[in-house]
Amino acid sequence: MPSPDRSLRRFLWLLNKEFRELVASKAWWVLLLAMGPLTGMSFIGAMRTYAEVSGLNGGSAGVGEALSPLIGVWAPAFSSCELAAVFLLPFVAIGLVAGDRQSGALRLEMQQPFGPGLRITAKALVLLAGWLLAMLPPLSAIPLWVSLGGSVWPPELLTLVLGHLLNAGLTIALAAAMASLAEHHATAAILTLGVTVGTWILSFLGAIQGGLWERAAAYTPAVMVSQFQHGLIRLDVLGAASLLILAGLAIAALWLRTGVSVPRRGRESAVLLTATAALLAACTLLTPSWDTSESRGNSFPRADEQALAAIRQPLFIEVHLAPEDPRRVELEARALSKLRRVLPGVQVRYVSSSSIGLFEQAQPGYGEIWYSLAGRRAMSRATTPDGLLEAIYSLAGITPPLESGADIFRGHPLAKEPKGAAALFYFVWPAAFLAGAIIARRRLS
Repeated sequence: MPSPDRSLRRFLWLLNKEFRELVASKAWWVLLLAMGPLTGMSFIGAMRTYAEVSGLNGGSAGVGEALSPLIGVWAPAFSSCELAAVFLLPFVAIGLVAGDRQSGALRLEMQQPFGPGLRITAKALVLLAGWLLAMLPPLSAIPLWVSLGGSVWPPELLTLVLGHLLNAGLTIALAAAMASLAEHHATAAILTLGVTVGTWILSFLGAIQGGLWERAAAYTPAVMVSQFQHGLIRLDVLGAASLLILAGLAIAALWLRTGVSVPRRGRESAVLLTATAALLAACTLLTPSWDTSESRGNSFPRADEQALAAIRQPLFIEVHLAPEDPRRVELEARALSKLRRVLPGVQVRYVSSSSIGLFEQAQPGYGEIWYSLAGRRAMSRATTPDGLLEAIYSLAGITPPLESGADIFRGHPLAKEPKGAAALFYFVWPAAFLAGAIIARRRLS
């Protein structure tokens, strides 16, 4: 049995070997070169809009959410990570996972005491390190923003970065699984893109059909990243994303065992997917969540949350609005999503006979929102948070609490042009990565 020190040295050797392959990958350097301009376009555009809302060039200053750096600057700036994770990172992961099999190095590795789990772990760690390097351009926007006088709320920024790391982890796991299943890089890339498009279709169906489709769409990467971009951490989303990452890497490890028969690997994969599905169903029952945004945009005022938490009876809400009705979107995003964080047991039922509601609006009862609590019912047509709270308080017999001035988010205006941003993102970062690619390739040659 090898000693722990010897096992560690072997694993470090494996990590070094995988990192050298990553550095030799053209796809990774293309990813790095693209991150600067992608971040520059989104950050500069977002900051100019933010400056205009803040009163630049004689405009009137905005208030509240409009002047939240998380929504106005950081979510758009880090959108480059989302684009890169969808369209560029899969090629890097596929090349690293499938490269050994294409070059024949996998047969040599199998002669070493490295199990498939250890090999795929090393590849995943190296890919994660490569992704962290790719995130340097959007991360560099933070000190630039501070140097211009901008305000930073660390919890919401850390939440945003965590969301993009999880999204990258999902991409790496998916690409690794497809690279181990497919015989060629192109097939793996098509399969990965197909699954990604499938999640987009699921999100679209959730927005149109509602119900179970809508609940399932909440766990797609695009919706998950959107929640982190708004400073919301949900335990069920964290659990589901972690499970999917582990499942993808486990599938990759199973199919890297080329000496095992295909039927056996198929049976083991089926068992793994079944267990993953069961655990995912259990994750949906997790209700804790944390609002890390400085504006508390995902939460009711603290006084209202305390008043709502005192309600012990089950609350039922019946909404007569079609899935594509803008009022339903407003009700779900601005009111019901906040209510579920305080009252996880609230039951919401949507009633409609069509998806757009265009021809339902003339029918009696369309647009009504019925609230049922402790045998009492009340109807309202208001889709705002204030309208929802008013209806619930009247049913529960609770006096609405007074709003505290401390709960009002005043925003952080910054009426300045993004000076230095163009040079940083369009010249400095591409030049630095290009120089790194030249130096690395000379050392490897």
